[in-house]
Amino acid sequence: MRPIASPVKRLAEHHGLPVFQPATLKIIEARAPVVALPLDVLIVAAYGLILPQSVLDWPRYGCLNVHASLLPRWRGAAPIQRAIEAGDSISGVTIMQMDAGLDTGPIISSASIPIASTDTAGSLSLKLADAGATAAVETLRTLAVEGTLTHTPQSDNGATYARKVTADEARVRWTQSALAIERKLRAFDPTPGAYAALNGERIKLWRAEVIPTSDRQQPGTITSAEPEGIDVACSEGALRVVELQPAGRRRMSAAAFVAGRTLAKGARFSDEIPNAGRP
Repeated sequence: MRPIASPVKRLAEHHGLPVFQPATLKIIEARAPVVALPLDVLIVAAYGLILPQSVLDWPRYGCLNVHASLLPRWRGAAPIQRAIEAGDSISGVTIMQMDAGLDTGPIISSASIPIASTDTAGSLSLKLADAGATAAVETLRTLAVEGTLTHTPQSDNGATYARKVTADEARVRWTQSALAIERKLRAFDPTPGAYAALNGERIKLWRAEVIPTSDRQQPGTITSAEPEGIDVACSEGALRVVELQPAGRRRMSAAAFVAGRTLAKGARFSDEIPNAGRP
């Protein structure tokens, strides 16, 4: 429960490189020690804030962003989660020249990464981090050799916005289709984690499979609770939950969950979530 330095900071300190951690870049006094350094290029990765113009103008070759999508699709704060939630089959990384807009600058390079049907936000993040690191190094190598970077203006055609994930979005709404819920579970794994309530207990749902069904039940109704999974009716199709997590416990298989409790016939996941404002 103690703050620790990131791997980037530890590596920089190991090599004797200065590390600045200003709380904000908008205040002149806070950014002055940083922008006083002569800099060729600045690279931003998962920074989450818009850089003020004074910072954009600081490096000789400007500021570059490693963005976790194929721009202009999924500009914004949560491109990985929104790509999985939308059912995209392909994601990727884009190296872009930053401007005053939100991920609207010209594109320098991009690399595509397929999204597997089992990918979570966590697993896809790791793939994109590797691809982004490779693309960033290649971009810097090009700049070092050629002394310039080729840019392609970014079109607004096909642009979508990946809004930040909210706590309320993580609540599972069984009136959605089984497919939409299954994607949500993967999109919000590992954080904030999709959740529902059963018998007044908040349950996080981590992994599930879409299964066909001809049995029409009220959405949220548990139609079967077996070791291989807990089947739940949705507005369209059914969802077999195979990994879940009761409050205060670790992740567990459906088999372990079912073995530890009795689920009455017709039990259902409730829309009344305890402490619904907390993810």
